Amino acid sequence: MTLAGDALAVEVNGVHKVFNIGRPNRIDALTDVQLQVAAGEFVSLIGPSGCGKSTLLRLIADLLEPTVGTVTVNGKSPRQARLDQDYGMAFQQAGLFEWRSVAKNIELPLELKGWDKAKRHARALEMLELVKLPDRADAMPWQLSGGQQQRIAIARALAAHPLLLLMDEPFGALDEMTREHMQAELLRICAATQTTVVFVTHSIPEAVYLSDRVVVMSPGPGRITSIIPVGLDRSRDEGTREATQFYDKITEVREALRGNVANATDELSGIEDR
Repeated sequence: MTLAGDALAVEVNGVHKVFNIGRPNRIDALTDVQLQVAAGEFVSLIGPSGCGKSTLLRLIADLLEPTVGTVTVNGKSPRQARLDQDYGMAFQQAGLFEWRSVAKNIELPLELKGWDKAKRHARALEMLELVKLPDRADAMPWQLSGGQQQRIAIARALAAHPLLLLMDEPFGALDEMTREHMQAELLRICAATQTTVVFVTHSIPEAVYLSDRVVVMSPGPGRITSIIPVGLDRSRDEGTREATQFYDKITEVREALRGNVANATDELSGIEDR
């Protein structure tokens, strides 16, 4: 999808990703992926397990390289964007270092960037205010709840002022109430920081609640089959979850996913009939 006139945070052009080329266990993970994400946009990737959502995120993050095609992040190669710390990452597990305090965990990317001690500590305290945990600077990760740990992981990912936040099912391990709270917190934080987000999830309601657009992917080899604009007001709250438009968009995404599964079943049936 082309976003004419918008500054692009991410551009994926004709990307294919193949693992184990030339081996019997070859895996075609992604095929002909085209995607543009505008600066300041929140885009979710959704699809069945094995469709390449996380692979696509890792290509953007320079954790993998495309077999064919190109990826651009803020007008740069993913490698240069990584070296420039243009993005932060958050995963399903918070990944905090148990031997470092909460503040020291948040300071880690700033240490790697060469910030002096006073400046990075001040930034850590600022981030703790942002995620509404100002009194937990000296706590250890094991003293926090799962939701609090995820908030610290987000604070760490945003500490170096990245233009882009890449998130791979960051709330997947949380209970439903904590998950909904964290969704609201994430929207609040992103509004305050004007950060672009690419977000991987298996949850249709989560994708709709958070996103400006939902990118629907097919079963492997993964490709983008639908891009659904959500169209909800940016100031979302608990009332949003009761709105007719919210349920309509959930239905639209669900039907797009069901269409993918039906098409994949038809393709397999065609192969078996040959």
